[in-house]
Order: sequence, then C-alpha cells, then structure tokens
Amino acid sequence: MTANSVGALHHIELWVPNFTRADNEWGWLLSRLGYQTYQEWPNGRSWRRGPTYIVLEESPDLSSRVHERISPGLNHLAFRAGTEAQVDALAQEAVASGWEALFQDKYPHAGGPGHYAAYIANSYGFEVELVATE
Repeated sequence: MTANSVGALHHIELWVPNFTRADNEWGWLLSRLGYQTYQEWPNGRSWRRGPTYIVLEESPDLSSRVHERISPGLNHLAFRAGTEAQVDALAQEAVASGWEALFQDKYPHAGGPGHYAAYIANSYGFEVELVATE
C-alpha cells in the first residue's frame, strides 16, 4: 500500500433482496461506467474498476428485503460519469433500462446550481447519482 492510497475506497458491498434482478440492473450500469466482472459466486458478483470493486450479494443473513434510502444508512452512491452530454445520455439509457429518474423537476441541478448530475433509482430503491466531472 502506498501513502497515496491511504483513505481511498477499497470496495462497497451491497446486500440485495433479489440477486438476479439486481445483477441485471447494477450489471448494466456498472458495465456502462467501465467496471468489469471481477468475482462470481452463487447469489453474488463483483465488478472492478481499477483498485476499487463493488459487490452485490443476496445474503442468507438479510434481516429485511426492503431498502429505504431515506432511513439511516446508505442514501446513494455517486459516480463520475463524464461530460454533461455523457450524463444526459446515460440518464436516458438508464430509464430505458428500468431505472427511475429522480428529481426531474430540478434536472440537471438537483444537487445545486453549480452541480450537474442525474439521479436514478433501481427497482428496489437504491439511488445512484451520475455526476458530470469533465
């Protein structure tokens, strides 16, 4: 480990209520964002981009099958998604791929006047922010 990597995100693990459904939704999005399949096992898969990976798993230890992004815990994940035009295109593709557009009345500045982003949610309510960074 180098001094520059201290504090960098290593991985994220999301427990999902239905792996097959989550695999379709998240797999599409992560692939579009440049992640590649990294590991696979029954009821789980991870995608990697550089040193960071994201895990989806339908664990037998789930205490609930409901995700509430407005409850304590994870609200959303934010990804760098390229230029404003790339964010617009990806947001449109996301809706066509089953994700729901959020905060459409404030698009693309729901995060504030100087912040260009699209907010989407999958069928289980997991929210993703696609941020224009270029």
